[in-house]
Amino acid sequence: MIARRTLALFALSSVFFGGTFVAAKAGLEYFPPLLFVAFRFDIAAVITAAYAAIRFSRTDLTPRTAGDVVGILATGGLVIGLANSLLFVGQQYATSAVGAIVFSLNPILTPVFAAVFLSNERLSPRGAVGMVLGLLGVALVVSPDPSMLVGGDALGRAILFAGAASAALGAVLIRRVDATLSSTVRIAWGLPLAAALSHAFALASGESTAAIAWSSEAILALGYVSVFAGVLAYLAYFALLDETGAIRANLVFYVVPVVSTLGGWALLDERVAPLAIVGFLTIFAGFAILGSESIDVRSRLPSAAALLEDVRSDRDARCAEDRSSVADESKGYRSD
Repeated sequence: MIARRTLALFALSSVFFGGTFVAAKAGLEYFPPLLFVAFRFDIAAVITAAYAAIRFSRTDLTPRTAGDVVGILATGGLVIGLANSLLFVGQQYATSAVGAIVFSLNPILTPVFAAVFLSNERLSPRGAVGMVLGLLGVALVVSPDPSMLVGGDALGRAILFAGAASAALGAVLIRRVDATLSSTVRIAWGLPLAAALSHAFALASGESTAAIAWSSEAILALGYVSVFAGVLAYLAYFALLDETGAIRANLVFYVVPVVSTLGGWALLDERVAPLAIVGFLTIFAGFAILGSESIDVRSRLPSAAALLEDVRSDRDARCAEDRSSVADESKGYRSD
C-alpha cells in the first residue's frame, strides 16, 4: 500500500509539473513572465489556504517550533518562490531545451546538499550511475544543439542553475529540520510567501499588468498552472518528499521533460524527434538502476543457503534411517 501511494504521488507530481511547461509556453503569449508566476501563486495560495482551513484545526495550522518556521521558509522561499522566479527569468535568456537540461541538474545537486546537511541520505555508486543515466536521458529527450550549451548567453544558464540549486537546497532543508507541521500546512504558509516574492521580482523588473492580454486561452493557461501545476502538484510533491526523502523525490524532475515533450506533441503539434524515444528509454533505465537498490540480493542469500542446508539435512537423515533399518534386520533375512 505504501509503494502504491508513493508511485501515485510520483506520477501526479511528474504529470502536473510536466504540464507546466506546455501551459507556460501557451500563457507567456499573454502574460509577462514574472507576473504570470505571481498570479499563479496568488490563486494557488487562496485555494490551498481555504482547503487547509477546512481540513485542519487551528492547532495543526500553527507553527510551534523553529523547524516549522524553517520548513515554511524553505518551502515558500526556496522550492516554490525563488526557484520558479529564476526559472522564468532565466528562460528569457536561454532556449527551452537548455532550460530543461540545466533545471534537470536538480536531482544531481540534491545529493550534494544532502551530503552536507543530511546524515541518513547518501547516494550509493549504483545510485550515481542511475542519476547520470537519467540526466543523459533528459539531454536526449530535449535534443539540444551542442553549440547552445557551450555558447549563447551565460547569464541565462547561470540563472537557471541558481533556480535548480534553490529547489534542491530547499528540499534538503525541509528534510533536515524537525518540523511538526504537515506538508499541506507548510504549503498553505509557503505559497503566500512565494507569491509575495514573485510580485517583488515583477515590480523590480518593471513588469506591468497593462501588458497582460486577457483571453480565454490566457485564463485556461493561468488556471492550469495555478490549480493543477500549483495546488495539486505541490501537494503531491511535498507529500512525496516527506515519504521518500529529497534525493528520490527530486527524480520527478527527470520525468518532467518527458511529460512536457509528450504534452507539446499532443496539444501543441510539436514534433517528437526519434532521439527522444531513446531518451525515454535511457531515463527508464536510470530509474531501473535506482529502483534496484531496494532489492538487496545479499540479504536473500542467507535464506537460500538455509533452505539448501535444510534439504541436505533432511536427505542425510533419511539415509541414516535407511542404514539403521538395514542394520536391524535378522542375518538370515538380509536382502542382497
